[in-house]
Amino acid sequence: MGKPKSVGVREFRNNASTYLSGFDLDAVNKRGQVIGCHFSLERNQDEVRSATTKLSATVGTMLENMGISEEELAQLFVLR
Repeated sequence: MGKPKSVGVREFRNNASTYLSGFDLDAVNKRGQVIGCHFSLERNQDEVRSATTKLSATVGTMLENMGISEEELAQLFVLR
């Protein structure tokens, strides 16, 4: 994976099918601030489901161990 391509949120939304079918790393921006990142996964659905399940379980365990909610975790990623 190389350097992320900077994409405006409107551009990403308007051309979502193109971005979602590609394999580039995209940094999605709103008013000059990165609000999200997109990277494609391999298209093997069993692997995608497995990875998603593992990610969900890991995040759940981390939240429980840290004693914070999903909202509180999201706030940690807000750039000020």
